[in-house]
Amino acid sequence: MLRPIHIQNLTSPLQHPALVGYGDSFLSKLRGLMFRSRLDLNDGLLLVEKRNSRLDTSIHMFFVPFDLAVFWINSDLVVVDKVIAKSWRPAYMPKADAQYTLEVHPDRFGDYEIGDKVEIQYV
Repeated sequence: MLRPIHIQNLTSPLQHPALVGYGDSFLSKLRGLMFRSRLDLNDGLLLVEKRNSRLDTSIHMFFVPFDLAVFWINSDLVVVDKVIAKSWRPAYMPKADAQYTLEVHPDRFGDYEIGDKVEIQYV
């Protein structure tokens, strides 16, 4: 089980931020959300890289049977890009360097905007 965290939006605070897993290991980043049958509204995953990079934070949607709201966050904890990632699409890459990739239910797409400052809150 991945360590549970909240990603709080400091610019526009969320009353109920999603409870997501903190994925910084090779295996957690390799598996991501593949092979899950569904994603609950308050569930998700934060993929963590060692440095800011567009390439390292790119994702694919193969074997993910549902759409995702994806937010890319840089090392200053600022949202630098966001997209609704469609299931089974080959690749998505942020428009700017990022260190974190937040994957949550698509209904949470409005939780963060580009330029928002966030905070990682350990549960």
